[in-house]
Amino acid sequence: MEQVIIIGAGPCGLSAAVELKNAGFDPLIIEKGSIVHSIYRYPTYLIFHSTPELLEIGGVPFVTPNEKPTRLEGLTYYRTVAERHELRIRTYETVKAIDRQENGPFIISTSDRSGRKKEYGSKAVVIATGYFDNPNMLGIPGEELDKVSHYYREAHPYAGQKVIIVGGNNSAVDAALELARGGADVTVVYRRDVLSSHVKAWTRPLFESMVAKGKIRLLLSSQLTEVREDEVVITGPGGEMRLENDAVLALTGFQPDRSLLLAAGVTLNPETGGPIYQSDTMESAVPNLYIAGVVAAGSRANEIFIETGRHHGKLIAADIISKGSNGSKA
Repeated sequence: MEQVIIIGAGPCGLSAAVELKNAGFDPLIIEKGSIVHSIYRYPTYLIFHSTPELLEIGGVPFVTPNEKPTRLEGLTYYRTVAERHELRIRTYETVKAIDRQENGPFIISTSDRSGRKKEYGSKAVVIATGYFDNPNMLGIPGEELDKVSHYYREAHPYAGQKVIIVGGNNSAVDAALELARGGADVTVVYRRDVLSSHVKAWTRPLFESMVAKGKIRLLLSSQLTEVREDEVVITGPGGEMRLENDAVLALTGFQPDRSLLLAAGVTLNPETGGPIYQSDTMESAVPNLYIAGVVAAGSRANEIFIETGRHHGKLIAADIISKGSNGSKA
């Protein structure tokens, strides 16, 4: 029987594990991918928006000569944290169900990448599952085609290709700049009449300059309405148009996957869409089931970042300690 099981080995799950270990527990982390799998899936040459000190967890300094760390530095840093704190992590093992026994522990059912089934018992569970595996779908004909992706890695495969980027936030703008420099023919399609206000201040003028020079085509107040094998259909202020196309990057953001939460009995706030929990302890309405990181966010997944979610572990550890060994408050 485990004292605490954490589902998800992202920065917030690792932070919660470190805080619990510092408090005398030895939590087990179960992760369906690699350590910090969401960061691994970031674009290859991504640079974080945050400064290194805002990404630190576990009291381990994030040392870098750069003002803002790269994706590679982030992967190295979080691996280092896990190693230094000797965290127990089972990677490539997917949690299928969380069942709370009546007045008793949780039973966590999992499956590894070979399909082998496992079960764990635990007095408390922390769900820190992130959001990067659950993209916002466009819901249009042709979205299932192989040339459509909701993830961007790097520009090289798109050299000489006609690429449509859907979106107007940082991910779309960054991808458009890299693709244009890498020799792609880039068209950005965005449903609003101006770029998102969240686009980085140092990136916006570069993007706008590329648009003004005709190196990137920007279609505002427009929507991609259909994807075909060799073209796309776009609806905008001037009506419907068709453009030759080789690839589509639908960079429209992501939403937390709350299926485990719902199956475990956690209720959602009807106004925000986020789970209901105690903000001072991160405990849900299900006793001894806690929430950490972006999965706690409402309809806007970017309400919680690494720099805020990393503090959830302290709240969780303090509450578990206050309950003592029997899992209930004195």
